[in-house]
Amino acid sequence: MKYFESILAILFFVSSIIFSQTGVFENYFLDQTMRIDYYHIGNANTEIVTIDQIYQYGIWSGSTLNLIDDFNNGAYYYKIYDSATGKLIFSRGFDSYFKEYQTGDDAANGVKRTYHESAIIPFPKNKIKFVLEKRDKQNKLNQVFTSVIDPTDLYIIKDVVKDSEVKVYRSYYSGNPHKKVDVAILGDGYSKNDKKKFEKDLKRYTELFFSLEPYKSNRDKFNIYGIFKASEESGIDEPGANIYKSTTLGTRFYSLGSERYVLTEDNKVTRDLAAHVPYDAIYIMCNSARYGGGGIYNFYCTFSADNQFSPYIFLHEFGHSFGGLADEYYTSDVAYNEFYPAGLEPVEPNITRLLDKNNLKWKSAVTNGIEIPTLWEKDNYDKMDLNWQKERRELNKKIAELKRNRAAQKDIDALQNEYNVKDKLHSDEVDKYLLASKYWNKVGAFEGAGYSSKGMYRSMLDCIMFSKGTKPFCKVCEEHINKVIKHFSE
Repeated sequence: MKYFESILAILFFVSSIIFSQTGVFENYFLDQTMRIDYYHIGNANTEIVTIDQIYQYGIWSGSTLNLIDDFNNGAYYYKIYDSATGKLIFSRGFDSYFKEYQTGDDAANGVKRTYHESAIIPFPKNKIKFVLEKRDKQNKLNQVFTSVIDPTDLYIIKDVVKDSEVKVYRSYYSGNPHKKVDVAILGDGYSKNDKKKFEKDLKRYTELFFSLEPYKSNRDKFNIYGIFKASEESGIDEPGANIYKSTTLGTRFYSLGSERYVLTEDNKVTRDLAAHVPYDAIYIMCNSARYGGGGIYNFYCTFSADNQFSPYIFLHEFGHSFGGLADEYYTSDVAYNEFYPAGLEPVEPNITRLLDKNNLKWKSAVTNGIEIPTLWEKDNYDKMDLNWQKERRELNKKIAELKRNRAAQKDIDALQNEYNVKDKLHSDEVDKYLLASKYWNKVGAFEGAGYSSKGMYRSMLDCIMFSKGTKPFCKVCEEHINKVIKHFSE
């Protein structure tokens, strides 16, 4: 009898928690979306935030159960408090374009820039306090901005989703957005004549998405939408080649000075387009054959649709923007200066400073008997990869120079083909080298991660967050993404 009483008590306790969490949504929110747009202004040492506009539209896309983000990830958090009681009723961690700018040379030299950002929350019934927090040099979150928002304010913009030029596709739909991860794939650089191409690309990448774990096993927990609005021209900006296109979202290569980094600063336009569907995550699919993409945690990710490595880019960048995973590579050029400060444990789940090897953040997954740190065959790998990175830079410079000088297309194509062949050969060489290691498929602490050759570690030799190609997430990344899927789909 006591056994059954204990079971009943447990069930009552669990159901009470679920009921109380559900009650939080019903007590504090409507089943609609509030979008808080704001400007983020500053340089490496200054930071100013000002509210732009606030919007009310659509249904709320997220979970009505999991309202508090407890992943402790991202450089920032936005937190929503009930103004009357001071109760925390919603939160989300994220990274931003502004944060990345702060780590670059211009910001360090005092140049101030302005970026546009959005906080997406369920629409509150009563006054709220909107708080923006940022991590300091000890990774502690501190308030950088706060504002009281009254949902009855007459200046809140309603019915933002009105655009007759937009076409929405249900590329994959499995049910109620509250219990699904809702992914919006926006096209950029697709002209009116490219509409059929957009549709084919959307279908192709939807199928690709579900080919990789853990998305494959969680297929029934996703909705995927495509959103098309024709750009005036095909393709996207390549500033290094003096090529500029008139596109819907303004995506461009050479973001923050990195030739393969694709981002857009048109956040308002991006959010207006995405608002045509319920969304938890945004992809921007760029109509380009050039290698490139980018991903910012709980912000958006981009990828070029027609490169030989586009499938890899598509899945890798979503690892950043949806999973909050760090880059595990360390030999490629990046646009940042000391992105991960020395002596400080990164918040991302898949890399570590190994400040305490006895309390590794993925210690439960470590292979029995493996040494920590794990002394893999790193020196030969570094020589091989650094040699290619040097050659890759030179080839890209030559290609950009030919484009700037408006050389004959056959000459550009010939050099681009040479680059593509060598890039694929190098990728195959990397795969072969890592596969031959005695540590293949083992979990340990392998030095080299997070843009740092020394003092940063990843959990496995290879992962889609480490090297290019058709490959899975490592065990640590996959486990974390499963947790994020659960957070959005419960």
